[in-house]
Amino acid sequence: MGKQARERRLADNEAGAQGRNIRTSAQKLNLVAQAIRGKSVDAALAELTFSKRRVAGPVKKVLQSAIANAENNHDLDVDALYVAEASVGKNMVMKRMRPRARGRMARILKPFSEIRIVVREREEAN
Repeated sequence: MGKQARERRLADNEAGAQGRNIRTSAQKLNLVAQAIRGKSVDAALAELTFSKRRVAGPVKKVLQSAIANAENNHDLDVDALYVAEASVGKNMVMKRMRPRARGRMARILKPFSEIRIVVREREEAN
């Protein structure tokens, strides 16, 4: 018995991975996602490895997970993969307070974001 298997949302030549609760704003995360969109996975991994941005580490981890999913779960050729989608969204926001002058408080917002990376196998032009 058990549950029915869900239909795949991605095509047969695609695989994906999600990173949730990444401690940065969506705007900063989108700058890194923009840098890897459309690139081959080797070029994207090199870009993330040598990027100066702090959030490049978690994004690289999600990309490696998407590559591993493509290889192990969907039997795709790793050398023919490229980053088809890299979408960023907002997640929760931690609210903190900071004491200010005259007994007042100022709000500090600590945003979290999420990223979804889809890798696709490139069709060979014959």
